[in-house]
Amino acid sequence: MAASGKLSTFRLPPLPTIREIIKLFRLHAMKQLSQNFLLDLRLTDKIVKKAGNLTNAYVYEVGPGPGGITRSILNAGVAELLVVEKDSRFIPGLQMLSDAAPGKLRIVHGDVLTFKVEKAFPGTLKRKWEDDPPDVHIIGNLPFSVSTPLIIQWLENVSQQDGPFTYGRTPMTLTFQKEVAERLVASTGSKQRSRLSVMAQYLCHVQHILTIPGRAFVPKPEVDVGVVRLVPLTRPGIQQPFKLVEKVVQHTFQFRRKHCHHGLGMLFPEARRPESTEALLQRADVEPTLRPGHLSVAHFRRLCDAYRHMCDRDPGLFAYNFREELRQKKSRPQTGEAWRESDSL
Repeated sequence: MAASGKLSTFRLPPLPTIREIIKLFRLHAMKQLSQNFLLDLRLTDKIVKKAGNLTNAYVYEVGPGPGGITRSILNAGVAELLVVEKDSRFIPGLQMLSDAAPGKLRIVHGDVLTFKVEKAFPGTLKRKWEDDPPDVHIIGNLPFSVSTPLIIQWLENVSQQDGPFTYGRTPMTLTFQKEVAERLVASTGSKQRSRLSVMAQYLCHVQHILTIPGRAFVPKPEVDVGVVRLVPLTRPGIQQPFKLVEKVVQHTFQFRRKHCHHGLGMLFPEARRPESTEALLQRADVEPTLRPGHLSVAHFRRLCDAYRHMCDRDPGLFAYNFREELRQKKSRPQTGEAWRESDSL
């Protein structure tokens, strides 16, 4: 118990400010990596507080940069903080923090897109999926260029209960461009409703918990920043493989301003597109003239179940790619016999 109390009251000793660290190590945000630094420790404290009670928790921070959020996490009394930073310029500043918090901060110079976090923390932290979330948290001020691919990768991990979710329903508290944050939480029928909304919401409880003005960052991004908290659901809203759900949702939003049957039709080869699309919509009991943004997770569940049924009956269907069919059509010589051949299809 004494150790627990000691952990929860830990505070970092006086250190140079983040602005001083940037000056000391001659750091600058690289535009090509879409880096933006958050210097105001009151704001980083606010972000960390929104992640929940971190006392004695194990935290995985992605993209720590010069260490603003890192300091706030350490001051929250965590048992251990693991940071993964791709840019070697930030390692000396993070090492200074590690020296100030002996045994608490572990630094990995690597890429969050490939780092195997499932082996990083003690196995004793693992919880059953149906139980409360484990004492493991993901927190990050992500470079905008990797935020969407990374969240899609983590959502796939959620669906398979692997990667960071080997430990259970690990909560995530992450920063995004405000527009992306709004898409993640967008409700059915709203203007921001998108592929990302459906993919996140069928797997997680998603909340937009904080908006940070762009002027708080250095350099100032063109947009404000949204902080989003995602907690995996005990039971996903769609009980189909992630890749199948992703394909149906992507195709549906292919023509987001048109009726949903246009995008869904692209799931099928052109020669039998009309009747296959009609069969899919009938089986799913979905009105073909609904627009993609007006389809709920329940609509997508029925569409995915219906598409899975059609794929089971026609094993080659899932591999079909309308873009590939289009490419082949364009590359086919359209003279003489070829014209007559295309007319007969």
